Amino acid sequence: MPQSEFAGVVAMVTGAGQGIGAAVVRALVAEGAVVAAVDRNAGSLAGLAEESTAVHPYVLDVADSQAVDTAVELMEDQLGPIGVLVNVAGILRTGLAVELSDEDWSETFAVNTSGVFHASRAAGRRMAARGRGAVVTVGSNAAGVPRAGMAAYAASKAAAAMFTRCLGLELARSGVRCNVVSPGSTDTEMQRALWGEDPEAAERRVIDGDLEAWRVGIPIGRIAAPADIAEAVLFLASDRARHITMHDLYVDGGATLRA
Repeated sequence: MPQSEFAGVVAMVTGAGQGIGAAVVRALVAEGAVVAAVDRNAGSLAGLAEESTAVHPYVLDVADSQAVDTAVELMEDQLGPIGVLVNVAGILRTGLAVELSDEDWSETFAVNTSGVFHASRAAGRRMAARGRGAVVTVGSNAAGVPRAGMAAYAASKAAAAMFTRCLGLELARSGVRCNVVSPGSTDTEMQRALWGEDPEAAERRVIDGDLEAWRVGIPIGRIAAPADIAEAVLFLASDRARHITMHDLYVDGGATLRA
């Protein structure tokens, strides 16, 4: 078998403790990468690190700019130059736009948008100086299609996606590619928290669509698995996508009709 291009590559993954982030970590490790796994939840990181010696946990809040800068410097000292950054860390605060609290709005943007900025700035400047690297931000299809009750989340993901594309434009001549993967409904803890006491019925509504919420269903007929999103992330981080930058890849089973 040919050696994976990720063998020995240092990858930083934020939001690594669960869901899509954990799936990305596992996929990178399977391809031979050394992973700096970042999350606020020390327990989740510890469990992930027990799965492989290639996983190195860093307990960190990406909303803290100085802490991110310090951690990235430490990662490179301990593990080597970061070749791949995957921004997954995110939170969801639901509620009607006119009823959202200042705290819900600011906390959502602090993690979902500023967190992407902090990590991308710290890793991106180092990648640019070395003339190589890949940044992949996990956004959401809600960034492109309005969702009732998700104004803060959708707006924060839209901002993160545009930031990543602007970063890609600025760093293109430096050999650094920056792309976005935008999942739709994915079987994660965040998704299941929306489903209430009857998850089976809730999942069916997501797949079939909900006219009361002005929401189209999923034409492909299934909820995504975290591994589905991880596969798209690895593709955009790989040399197979060497001529792709500033792209936003929707992985949502057709749920947005690519509007």
